[in-house]
Amino acid sequence: MVGTNGSLGSLRALHEAAAHARAREAELLVVMAWQPPGGGPGSRTACGPSVLTDHRNTTAALLREILDAFREGRPGVAPVGRIVRNTPGVALVDAVGDPGDLLVVGTGSRGPLLRALRPSVARYCMAHAPCPVLAVPPSPLQADLEALDRRNAWRIPRDGRTAEAG
Repeated sequence: MVGTNGSLGSLRALHEAAAHARAREAELLVVMAWQPPGGGPGSRTACGPSVLTDHRNTTAALLREILDAFREGRPGVAPVGRIVRNTPGVALVDAVGDPGDLLVVGTGSRGPLLRALRPSVARYCMAHAPCPVLAVPPSPLQADLEALDRRNAWRIPRDGRTAEAG
């Protein structure tokens, strides 16, 4: 079983989970959690049924898109998708069906600000899952992409040649 949200880290975890599922000849369950806009209990009264339905449908469409792209590149693995209304950590732990399952999560790269704002899904799963948890570190390329995004946000030239030409 693996959780995804479409991020690079979760896609790397999906590929790792597929390799383990293939080796074990096991089913690959891909879980995507969703919450109403605003999240938490207050959102139950803050948005109507159409907003909830739209948000759920958007999440389902994203999961379908991820699984369709994954199936094209990975013949022989038939992932089963499931969307769950809950926080990501709780959704993944609750989706575990058997203590013999393997839960695969991406650790992502998390700076101090993100750690303060959002709890780590991987840490939650490792602390609460009734089965083994495999935490997949981010790809080295992910750090390079994030650094490039930061440079672009600050409009810092990508290399010395660009700075001299500008």
